[in-house]
Amino acid sequence: MIRKYSGIAPKGDLLLIQKLCEKLKGNSFLHINSTREGGGVAEILQRMVPLLNGLGIDTRWEVLEGDAKFFDITKKTHNALQGNPERFTDEMWEYYYEVNKKNIKRLNLDADAVLIHDPQPAALIDFRKRPPKSRKNVWLWRCHIDVGHPATGVWDHLEKFIVRYDAAIFSVAKFAKSLPIDEFIVTPSIDPLSDKNRDLTKREINAVSDKFNIPRDKPIILQVSRFDRFKDPIGVINAYKIVKKYNDCRLILAGSPATDDPEGEAILNEVKEYAGNDPDILILLLPADSHLVINALQRLSDVILQKSIKEGFGLTVSEAMWKEKPVIGGAVGGIPLQIVHGVTGFVVYSVEGAAFRIRQFLNDPDMARRMGQRGKDYVRNNFLLTRQIRDYLSLWYCTKHRGKNVIEL
Repeated sequence: MIRKYSGIAPKGDLLLIQKLCEKLKGNSFLHINSTREGGGVAEILQRMVPLLNGLGIDTRWEVLEGDAKFFDITKKTHNALQGNPERFTDEMWEYYYEVNKKNIKRLNLDADAVLIHDPQPAALIDFRKRPPKSRKNVWLWRCHIDVGHPATGVWDHLEKFIVRYDAAIFSVAKFAKSLPIDEFIVTPSIDPLSDKNRDLTKREINAVSDKFNIPRDKPIILQVSRFDRFKDPIGVINAYKIVKKYNDCRLILAGSPATDDPEGEAILNEVKEYAGNDPDILILLLPADSHLVINALQRLSDVILQKSIKEGFGLTVSEAMWKEKPVIGGAVGGIPLQIVHGVTGFVVYSVEGAAFRIRQFLNDPDMARRMGQRGKDYVRNNFLLTRQIRDYLSLWYCTKHRGKNVIEL
């Protein structure tokens, strides 16, 4: 399967993956997160797990199960870790731990490498099974969100689990916390061959615009994200309203629900109410597997935003850049790592700044085209799935052989 990426991904990444797989072949790799659908983590795992199996690494993906109460607690945890004040009680933390403990009855944690994604299943480290001395397993905690400046208290509680892992992985250096274990930076990625990112025919694109009754008679501004306050959909509408005074255009806000996000429906309703009856604002709640639809929406749009005010990484930026689209993103999280300001797009700090850059793209299509072309090359070299697989296998191999000479690779 990895051969399909030949001519698309950098050759050096493919060669290193092959070498690492020769060393790790026959080993088992377990990923655990909290949702099978919705969000960038699930999308990456949907593509990565079959690829790793095809490379000879026995790879499984398990999902932590919880009820509405559990996911309400972990949503508050998520928000608090990103700096939003939230109220926690001892009972909430006890319930969080008990849900992790109950999952042990249905999860098989036996693997040579276990990669735990985000705070929801972090407490599973308490139930780690040590293999025989002849075999060493590795437990890694992968944090996809910004914990650089958490609200008081929440990180202290989570940290007591994190320090028991062999290493922690963050998406951006400024997200990380000082820990007494090894820390790595691994940026997320997109799969260029998935339905969300592969080339589409004009017929496929037109079928999506026809299905959702999207006229193509004026420029289209698009933001794709879950309906989350940190994605600032209200701010996007306000930016559109400023642009609309000078440039006739349409706005599409498209997103999918996630099973571990209980706030999504309420925020969607707020956005619909705020948009009012404007016929040029289209709000789409899409099924979680609407990858081809999102691909088509990105390709038929003229300017793509990710105007987040807090962000983990924001892979919709790389998705848009891969399609050679001009992009504008909030100057938060991993967005500035993807957008080289003034080269592959623009980062902004306000609604007014977003509106200004939208108008700049709409009024200078040649500049928009040039930035789009540079953006695709930047993604090819930095944010493709093959590079993330390379990084995961490299740090697994190095952690497994910590203290040994591994130059032989």
